Amino acid sequence: MQRIALLLFLATAPLFSQSKTDLSYYLPQDVQYDANIPTPKSVIGHEVGEWHITHDKLVQYMYALAKASDRITIEDRGKTFEDRPLILLTITAPKNHDNIDNIQSAHINATVSDKVDNAERPIVVYQGFSIHGNEPSGSNASLLAAYYLAAAQGPKIDELLNNTVILFDPSFNPDGLQRFAYWANSNRGMNLNPDPNDREYSEVWPGGRTNHYWFDMNRDWLPVQLPESRARINTFHNWMPNILTDHHEMGTNSSFFFQPGIPSRTHPLTPKLNQELTKGIATYHAKAFDKIGSLYYSEESFDDFYYGKGSTFPDINGGIGILFEQASSRGHIQESDNGILTFPFTIKNQFTAALSTLEAANGMREEILDYQQNFFNNARNEANKEGNKAIIFGDEKDAAKTYHLAEILNRHHINFHELKADVSINGKNYKKGYSYLVPKNQKNTRLINAMFEKRTSFQDSLFYDISAWTFPLAFNLDYTETTTANAGVKITDLKHRQGGVSAMSNYAYLFGWNEYYSPKLLNAILKKGLRAKVSLKNFEANGKSYDYGTIMVPAKNQDMASSEIYEFLNTITQESYISIDAVSTGLNHGIDLGSNNFRALEIPKVAILVGDGMTSYDAGEIWHLLDTRYNIIATKLDTKNFGRADLDRYNTIIMVNSYSGLNESNTKKLKSWIQSGGTLVAYRNALRWLDSQKLMKIDFKKSDLTAKNISYEQRSDYRGAQVIGGAIFETKLDRSHPINFGYKNDNLAMFRNTTLFIEADKNSYNNPIQYTKDPLLSGYISEENLDSLSLSVPLKIGGIGRGNIIAFTDNTNFRAFWYGTNKLLMNAIFFREEM
Repeated sequence: MQRIALLLFLATAPLFSQSKTDLSYYLPQDVQYDANIPTPKSVIGHEVGEWHITHDKLVQYMYALAKASDRITIEDRGKTFEDRPLILLTITAPKNHDNIDNIQSAHINATVSDKVDNAERPIVVYQGFSIHGNEPSGSNASLLAAYYLAAAQGPKIDELLNNTVILFDPSFNPDGLQRFAYWANSNRGMNLNPDPNDREYSEVWPGGRTNHYWFDMNRDWLPVQLPESRARINTFHNWMPNILTDHHEMGTNSSFFFQPGIPSRTHPLTPKLNQELTKGIATYHAKAFDKIGSLYYSEESFDDFYYGKGSTFPDINGGIGILFEQASSRGHIQESDNGILTFPFTIKNQFTAALSTLEAANGMREEILDYQQNFFNNARNEANKEGNKAIIFGDEKDAAKTYHLAEILNRHHINFHELKADVSINGKNYKKGYSYLVPKNQKNTRLINAMFEKRTSFQDSLFYDISAWTFPLAFNLDYTETTTANAGVKITDLKHRQGGVSAMSNYAYLFGWNEYYSPKLLNAILKKGLRAKVSLKNFEANGKSYDYGTIMVPAKNQDMASSEIYEFLNTITQESYISIDAVSTGLNHGIDLGSNNFRALEIPKVAILVGDGMTSYDAGEIWHLLDTRYNIIATKLDTKNFGRADLDRYNTIIMVNSYSGLNESNTKKLKSWIQSGGTLVAYRNALRWLDSQKLMKIDFKKSDLTAKNISYEQRSDYRGAQVIGGAIFETKLDRSHPINFGYKNDNLAMFRNTTLFIEADKNSYNNPIQYTKDPLLSGYISEENLDSLSLSVPLKIGGIGRGNIIAFTDNTNFRAFWYGTNKLLMNAIFFREEM
């Protein structure tokens, strides 16, 4: 037995020791390679797969290739939040580079005309890698793919490059890739350890998946809120690629997935031919993987529904998006159900898929070019049938929110116009400068439909991601169909509305809370040391009506002279795009400016609970919101440091989605802080923890759902149908309550992806936000859950001692594009003492 064990050890020892897999493991051996092209190792200092590539070395190698090869050009399209470059390689035959502007122009012309000949045109393929930083086999494989395309010789590669323009994005997520590479490399031993319990395979919070602010960037292709997304979407629309590939990783015990996904979960706006072509491309992947003996599967697990993902976004833009999912080693080597999974093996599979994609593009070139041309021909026919129909959207009291939706349209090359004049439609006022009009008769009419539609019926009841994203609802904007008769000039240079102060005052200044950047302005005022108050009632001053939440800044009894206050306000209003009114008297219709219904405000001192037990996505969304939009400094308070932190430094603590909450001693500390006057803002499953710890009594509705006539095989689908993956629901507001200050309408669309249903309080004034009787606006929800949601509440507010808890069942800051409910959090922060 000892002899057998020794032989087994000797046989497997090389696998676990420091191995140096060279290029021969990865590259096709039936071609010659140009010796003048630098290999990855000659630049980065190690073999591909020996260590995880860091982003700086990845960039270094791509620049070295561009310098050495006349097949490659490189550009820097911008910077991440951590100032890493967002590079793009354009790879094609040298003769195509000499004519690249004409090729690009002809390619775009084919999307607006049916007269362009496709017989000789190159196909355009966008290859992108590792949008999730801790799914690194893609970016590591990009080293090999770029080298192969630069160095391979012979008629096969010449034909490929002559017929293809490759937009090559080696790292969709530079910041996440760098973070994960540091983790994997710093925990790697010289003798590789495949034990899944090793620290190498358990990243510390928040992990490397996300970008700097902890966003999942593979949900931002449609909202385009992040700098990395803006760079690639600009590239996409400037080129309109025929195929876009998105290289990911999945669980270690899986194999390799390529699309198509589950047929019944494809968005109805995606043409059926798209999926047929995807299936045709899949035959090339299957052939390539059969050749190297790698396991794979297709048409399971993943879907093509939400257009905000990289593999689905092209489908509504005339292209074909393809998702690749490779079983992840999560480090350098790990045990799996399929045997020992090595990092080089994961890289080889991704490299294989990259090449099979290009082979498919070359082999199906004319067919796919024809598909894109016909896609836009059909779209033009649909648009022509729309005639002079248009969509109008806006908010007569909030120009900034309207601007930011228009900004997204602009990034997607959707045309829109200012209004010819103010107009009222269906009881809603659309004001010039605060509203825009989108003609439906234009090239991207299908994308417009995808962004503005409300959908409540579906072929399937299971979704990989959200089922609704209706943009004007997400932005809490009024919108409706109209005609182009209301259209003014086309917007070609979108700009924020200019802010400013109407005049200098020796008495006081007023500004409404309706504008999106009002919290930014108020924070700057309080940070400067100026006193400010909030109105708890409506009033009228100088013939102008002011709503709940109006902010008043006295001109006297401040630490600055009246002239200095005026100059300061005039500067910060321009930065916040808000107009401030100067008033010369405190005598009003309604409450006067000296009334006790104006309450003094204090500067926010915010801590966000982060670390183990907290959801990083939710925490990052709030950090990003406060930091980048409102200039509010928030302390990221790690749960492991909570016990020794001085909580008296903060007046507001935010607890995002959490299943575990805090331990017993930290819970007591938190309770004491609240009793002393602090405000806890809690989200999602943190509410169950609050209830269990008796910090807040919450009356959750209980589900008595029982599975009947459901087989064992169907159980997963049955349970999945009860999940609310992400849908939009209507609530009614009590606008006199401070949590709702700044909202002009009595109804508010809210995002929901939990099944937390709270009974309404018997006292109506304790239900400032309540779901309507028939709340579904857009998206999927089961009938049982819809019954539970009806007339329930998404908000619970309770007091403990001198402090309070403000608890939301769902995320009000979802993925940085849910502008419409950001104000709820800001109200909880600024007006916490009034609740």
